[in-house]
Amino acid sequence: MDVLYFAWVRERIGLPKEQVETNAITVTDLIEELRAKEERYEVAFSDLSALRVALDQELSDFDAPLAGVREVAFFPPMTGG
Repeated sequence: MDVLYFAWVRERIGLPKEQVETNAITVTDLIEELRAKEERYEVAFSDLSALRVALDQELSDFDAPLAGVREVAFFPPMTGG
C-alpha cells in the first residue's frame, strides 16, 4: 500500500510517500511496524495525539482495519480558516 506523510511528519521521516508491504490488521499495527523500522519513524510516531490518519482519502481512526485499503496518509491536525 502507499503510505503518505505530510507536514512535519514528512520532515521527520524524510519521505513524502513510500510503498509498504505490511501484515498489519489496523492502522495502529501499521504504525508499530513502521516504528520498528528506524529511529526516524519512532520519532515521527512518538505522540499519536498529534497525528491524524486518512484511509483512501477519508479521515479515520487508528483502530480502523486496513483490509482493502490502498492508501494511508499521516498528517498533523488541521485548522480551518
